[in-house]
Amino acid sequence: MHKNTNALVKAIRLATLAVIAAPASVLAGGFSLNEQSASQMGVANAGAAANPENATTVLFNPAGMSQLSGTNISFGAAVLDIDAEAKSGAKAVNQLGGDVEGSRGGDIADPAVLPNFYLTHEINDSIDVGFGIHAPYGLAADYENDFVGRYFADKTELTAIAFTPSIAINNGQGLSMGATLNIMYAEGRLSKYQDIRGGVYQQGIQQALAAQGVSSLDQLPPSVQQVIQQQAQQGAANLGDAYEANFGAPYADIEGDDIAVNFRVGFLYELSEQTQIGFTAQTGTEFELEGEIELQGYPAPSAQSPLGVAPQTLTENVTVPLAIPESATIGIRHQLNNEVTLLAGATYARWSRFKELDIYSREGQAGQVSEATGRTGDDPITHITEEWKNTWQFNVGGIWQATPEWALKAGYAFDESPVDQYVTARIPSEDRHWLTLGTQWKDVQSGWTVDLAVGTLIFADDAKVDDREYSHADPTGQPISNANYQAEYELSAWSAAFEVSKAF
Repeated sequence: MHKNTNALVKAIRLATLAVIAAPASVLAGGFSLNEQSASQMGVANAGAAANPENATTVLFNPAGMSQLSGTNISFGAAVLDIDAEAKSGAKAVNQLGGDVEGSRGGDIADPAVLPNFYLTHEINDSIDVGFGIHAPYGLAADYENDFVGRYFADKTELTAIAFTPSIAINNGQGLSMGATLNIMYAEGRLSKYQDIRGGVYQQGIQQALAAQGVSSLDQLPPSVQQVIQQQAQQGAANLGDAYEANFGAPYADIEGDDIAVNFRVGFLYELSEQTQIGFTAQTGTEFELEGEIELQGYPAPSAQSPLGVAPQTLTENVTVPLAIPESATIGIRHQLNNEVTLLAGATYARWSRFKELDIYSREGQAGQVSEATGRTGDDPITHITEEWKNTWQFNVGGIWQATPEWALKAGYAFDESPVDQYVTARIPSEDRHWLTLGTQWKDVQSGWTVDLAVGTLIFADDAKVDDREYSHADPTGQPISNANYQAEYELSAWSAAFEVSKAF
């Protein structure tokens, strides 16, 4: 017993360290991660709410712990590698409508390693408890520095770690109920290059109006209006080009972190000896990622500079709200005979909670960035319209128990993308098909089980990005500048996972 306890403690420590070090990944279906368990990945997570094979049921349906005896552990990792690159023809214009030169940005997604660890323990015939560590959400994109759409996106990162204490009870007559508390820690980063031309243009207009002794262009004859606008635009273009040639474009980098909590409840019911059905529901929540914005190279008046301005670095404390959706999953498992098990499931996620990606000041109008950019009131420092939609994921799969030791698995899932009209450079997304194969080896005498799974993601179409700048006050109205980035992205991916489980 003492030897087993030491091994368990070591496994928990290793799993915790691995999750903390794990990078995130670009995804098609929002920023939820599907690769949480090799045993379930082998069947594309089909029927996971009704198929408590091992301790991973802590995540998929805590009620399933009631069907496990004694103490169970499962731990492993998945590798997810997505290729996401803009096709030839990607183009962008700046805030004045001028062409932006640059590259397609390269492959924006690096391989991600996603570890996990789960534990269950039977208290008595009616009560089981469990615990899990996993990465429920992740997002990562990183463009090359000369990316043509650099005024819209450079780096996008989200890494979330969940610690999930769970409990399950059963009535001894085929019905089990469970609950999980998800305590999530998240870190996020957003960065991009800044286009100063729009601000310089507006400043030029205001200076011309002051010289004319009026407060609005409408107070001037149309011919004078046209001259002022042309002069302001030419001046902004010249200064913007000269500034970037001498100092480079200003660069905004935002980082923050937060802890959020949500809940999952689950039910599992045995319809017969061959068939059971499971249902889980998860509450929504919201991270308030608190951190700092650093705006490097922002122009400030300088008598020593031949341009009249020189770069300075500004900082300000900020908050980035990030909505996490409610979701509901149903699963069914049917044992056709002693060798073949059929699985199916569906998940509905309320991604419509994610309407915008905004950065808010925690210092008010006195913050360095707010003061320099003229931000006032409750307006965000920057705004990105998202307006995601609710989604479905459908899964089917099967298990063939070829021998007492070996099982073969296969699965298919259709994963709907929540990104609809506003497809951005930060999250180029499309619907996807997920095909998986898996195998399981079990030593009946010792209780050790090893699962291996591989999968491929086939995207339904190229992701069509049409990124523009919108106002926070009118997020779905007309763009507030001429700035635009358009591209089609080629997306493909593969994944592989392993898992080791043990029943004590």
